[in-house]
Amino acid sequence: MIVTGCDRLLEQPERLAGRRYGLLAHAASVSADCRPLHLALAASAAGPPAALFGPEHGFYGVEQDMIPSADDRDPWTGAPIVSLYGDRPQTLRPQPRAMAGLEVLVIDLQDVGSRYYTYAATAVWAAAAALAAGVEVWLLDRPNPLGGEVVEGNLRGDGYQSFVGAFPIPVRHGLTLGELARLELRRQGVDGSGLTVWEMRGWRRRMRWRDTGLPWIAPSPNIPTPATAAVYPGGCLIEGTELSEGRGTTRPFELVGAPGIDPPALAEALAGRRVPGVRFLPTYFRPQFHKHAGELCGGVQVVVTDAAAFPAVRCGVELLAAVRERFPEAFGWRRDPYEFVSDRPAIDLLAGSCELRRALDAGSDPSFWLQSWSADEELFREQRRDILIYS
Repeated sequence: MIVTGCDRLLEQPERLAGRRYGLLAHAASVSADCRPLHLALAASAAGPPAALFGPEHGFYGVEQDMIPSADDRDPWTGAPIVSLYGDRPQTLRPQPRAMAGLEVLVIDLQDVGSRYYTYAATAVWAAAAALAAGVEVWLLDRPNPLGGEVVEGNLRGDGYQSFVGAFPIPVRHGLTLGELARLELRRQGVDGSGLTVWEMRGWRRRMRWRDTGLPWIAPSPNIPTPATAAVYPGGCLIEGTELSEGRGTTRPFELVGAPGIDPPALAEALAGRRVPGVRFLPTYFRPQFHKHAGELCGGVQVVVTDAAAFPAVRCGVELLAAVRERFPEAFGWRRDPYEFVSDRPAIDLLAGSCELRRALDAGSDPSFWLQSWSADEELFREQRRDILIYS
């Protein structure tokens, strides 16, 4: 059984007794016996938090993507909730006044192991703000549900920084949030002596979520299951297009499609691309909200058959290429502002480069770009080597 950083703190809550602490957490910040961390601490020797901080989707995890959260107050503890996802970019980092009077900032966020997932940026930026204000940071580590061995994808390029690409790391980085925070604070020149990572007991890099024995609590509304997390590194690329990534259905990121797509034809095209560890089930679906709400979409369900062999990021690229080639009339790049950025296409922010978009627009096969990842993956393995916590 894995003991998370959260449960390790709950074994010794007296370490917070008499100290004013803030807590950056969300709906998945729960103990192994499913107690919300802020309530468990409030009922312990630690006492209630002085302040709560909520990432994207809000402290309770109720908001959809890119929906601002307002400051609020927790009805159970009475603690004020500071939103770290408002209606402008400045809200993504805590303001100095938010740290006033705090002695410790406790961070407990369940990440999903993908570069796009915004909790990593929120955790690192909040830690940097706290350390700059002289506040200790305790980061309670949790498993990477994709495991810690596989590194997949290109490094995000210079000029493509955004909330979904805050750091120059591959899409699948294979780090826990504690390891990622150590790496990025060091890269940014932040004095990390005030950071304590509460390490897990029992977690090993080869483990995927099913090996942990922990309950899965959705860290955000559209990652309802570990299976969703497994396809997300490729499925999130669909957000950069006018295709539906399955939001508004019960299978987000597992379903991909749009009106006008013939499901068997798309499934056949994808089968010909020979992506290992996956099958593409031809299907129809009707999103209840988000893209193509209320419309009948043809497409495929991404069914992972061998998680160890499944190259999730490559799968997303192959999906885009297949739809672009076979159903160009149903394909289009997203042009609306994306995560506070309006001067660059969303797909470039997600891909960390313009190469994917340019290749597909030129009618080229993206295989050359896929092959270029190996150098980036090897470089990142070297960059992360001396910050790894777990064997």
